[in-house]
Amino acid sequence: MHSLSSSHASAWETVAGIFAWSSLLISIWAVSQHLMNYNKPYLQKYVVRILWMVPIYGMNAWIGMKLPPASIYLDTLRECYEAFVIYSFMKYLLNFLYREVDVEMIMIECKPPQAHLFPFCWMTPLPGGMRFLHKIKHGILQYTVTRPITTIIALLSQVLGIYGEGSYSPTSGTYVYLFITNNISQMIAMYCLVIFYTAYRGELSPMKPLSKFLCIKAVVFFSFFQGVLIGILIEFGVITRAVVVNSDADKLAIQRNLQDFLICFEMMLAAVAHLFAFSHTPFVDLAASNDSCCESFMRVIDISDERTDMTDHLQQVYRRAKDTWNNKKNYEPTESTTLIALQPTGRNHEATVLSPSTSYSC
Repeated sequence: MHSLSSSHASAWETVAGIFAWSSLLISIWAVSQHLMNYNKPYLQKYVVRILWMVPIYGMNAWIGMKLPPASIYLDTLRECYEAFVIYSFMKYLLNFLYREVDVEMIMIECKPPQAHLFPFCWMTPLPGGMRFLHKIKHGILQYTVTRPITTIIALLSQVLGIYGEGSYSPTSGTYVYLFITNNISQMIAMYCLVIFYTAYRGELSPMKPLSKFLCIKAVVFFSFFQGVLIGILIEFGVITRAVVVNSDADKLAIQRNLQDFLICFEMMLAAVAHLFAFSHTPFVDLAASNDSCCESFMRVIDISDERTDMTDHLQQVYRRAKDTWNNKKNYEPTESTTLIALQPTGRNHEATVLSPSTSYSC
């Protein structure tokens, strides 16, 4: 049994760097193609944001291998962006539904209540129509709010020395509690995406949502549960048989390095998968007058829609908490923003509001 030499560690870092930089270059090419053919900003704005997830994961893992003390700070940014990507995918699906599918085909208010999926079949079905979309939207938005909050708490806990990373003991620190909170919040968000896809599978089929959903789920879920599995294997000595482990800090270092290396490799594969799943080809229009890449990029980083959605979500949470405290029943959401109108709004507008009072003829 022996510890890994610095030369071996350097070799692993070099190979991981090749993988990480490959994912970055592939993603930059994919993003540039969308910016050069930026003909549907209400869709491509979110596609570009999704494409950046892969290199952010890959470069974060590689830098974490080279500079372990920086990992906690880089992970903070990555985890916040992860929540942002799930939100962006929701907006992408909603915008496609409202802007690319005929009104007659959607028939939103004619949708019947949606039964829950296994293993939640025993729960009361979700209401149909616009109320279903509002519940799904807020089910996803809660993760977009929760993840940054728990990430900041994790960062502060690390600084104060009470984080206890990698330990699942309830007395070791805040790690286990944040771990549980993040998992519940993330699973609710992903479940909402799945049930939304189930309800509107036919309407969304032209954009092949399954491959896109699997790409995002693979990056977010697979990397997370992979880390948990590695931690379990190290705890039982399966992985650490070939090296000397003198403390819990050594176990954590091995877990981090192995996880980061695997992520670097997987992100190279994910970059290729995203290149095809979120291809720019459907957006190519040789007759269109395209904006410059710089102008397109500025529209991608415009977060006014996110700011509006977050404000609306927090207002909904506050109103529901207030009504619950006052023992009011039959809570009904009163959306003031958020769902996208069916009518085109031009090149300079990403979306307009679809009021809950909008009616459809079934």
